[in-house]
Amino acid sequence: MQLLEVPPKSGYLWLRQGIWLFRKNPLAIMSLLFAYMFGTLLISFVPIVGGPILLVLVPGLSVGFMAACRDIIKNKQVLPQVLLDGFRGHGKEIARRLLVLGGFYMAATVAAYLISSLFNGSELINNLLFDGNVNRDEIMNGTAGLVAAVAFAIAYIPVAMLFWFAPVLVAWHDITPVKAIFFSWTACTRNFRAFVVYALCVMLLAAGASMILTIIMAVLGVFQYAILLVSPLSLLFAAIIYCSFYASYRGCFGVQEIGALDPNVSPPEA
Repeated sequence: MQLLEVPPKSGYLWLRQGIWLFRKNPLAIMSLLFAYMFGTLLISFVPIVGGPILLVLVPGLSVGFMAACRDIIKNKQVLPQVLLDGFRGHGKEIARRLLVLGGFYMAATVAAYLISSLFNGSELINNLLFDGNVNRDEIMNGTAGLVAAVAFAIAYIPVAMLFWFAPVLVAWHDITPVKAIFFSWTACTRNFRAFVVYALCVMLLAAGASMILTIIMAVLGVFQYAILLVSPLSLLFAAIIYCSFYASYRGCFGVQEIGALDPNVSPPEA
């Protein structure tokens, strides 16, 4: 593992490589995404403790997505159980470290929610984090909810930087949770310009896809049914983003294996 400083254009390449990865095996990626959503939905229904448990498991489950991307590049078969690779594939000590990392992630996420709750009262954090049966749309309606959502997005940026690479560093590089968080923060700050480009490209892709969908539905005269395509489009977008996480890891840490993505060139059309 070697921490690299990459040029700003790498942010665009990460997203492009994420699209390439998804296209290479879309069925496997979507199957993992559905399994993840179903599992998290079940956990979120557990009263009071469901939300915290889910946050603790997030880092470990993210390793599963990274493992799937690694196997796709190597043309290996990807099965749904790879989602648990972080907890099952590296021994009990790594699994314990990932749970500890999950505890840190839960604390950091709660802190971000607390900051956003200052703009919408304590009800926001209580309902969104600890009540799995709450109607989130009702809570977020209105100006206060919108301001709280924006505040949370801003407060979550440093959380994302701290944990962007931390799970895979713990699982694949045998690094303690605290050191993994430090290296993740260092990698993100050192390559901040590339991440800014990446974020801009993600927003442009999301806005462009939504605009194209709206125009097509309007031309066909079925604009009122556009909402029915929002969820499938969101899932597709989420799958591409998960794949781009892996591309950013390979780019920032210079990990080279057979079939690895080169962060400085366009992805191969394999």
